[in-house]
Amino acid sequence: MKVSVKYIKGMHFQGEGSTKVMTNIDASVTAGGTGHGTNPMELLLMAIAGCSGMDIVSILEKMKVKFLRFETTVEGERASDHPRVFIDIEVVYKFWGESLSEDKLQRAAQLSMEKYCSVANMIDKAANLTYRIEINPTH
Repeated sequence: MKVSVKYIKGMHFQGEGSTKVMTNIDASVTAGGTGHGTNPMELLLMAIAGCSGMDIVSILEKMKVKFLRFETTVEGERASDHPRVFIDIEVVYKFWGESLSEDKLQRAAQLSMEKYCSVANMIDKAANLTYRIEINPTH
C-alpha cells in the first residue's frame, strides 16, 4: 500500500491513494492554514469511523439486519503537551430503523472494533478507544 501527498501552498496538501481520488489536507485558519482540507488528526478519527463502518455494514448484511440510516461520530481528546497525541477516543455508532436488534448491532460493533478494523486496532494500542451504539426513533 502506498500513498502520495503533494504540497500545494501554505499548509495545504493533497493526498492520493490507489483510487486516484484527491483528499485535501490542511491546517485550520487559526493554525496557519487556509481551511481548504481536513486536518491530519481529524483524518485519523474519520479513518476509524470509515474502517469500522465498512465492517459493520458488511456484518449487518450477513446478519440480515436492515437499517434506514447509520452515522458514526468520533470524538478524540488530545494530550495538552506535544506531540498532542489522542489519549481518549469515543466512537458512537448511531442507527435508525424499524425493530433493530440491539444485540446484533452491539455484536457487529464488537466484531469490528475487536477483530476486523485495522485502524481501530492500531489506535487502541496508543489511546483509550471506547465505543457504544445508539438506536434512534425513526420518526
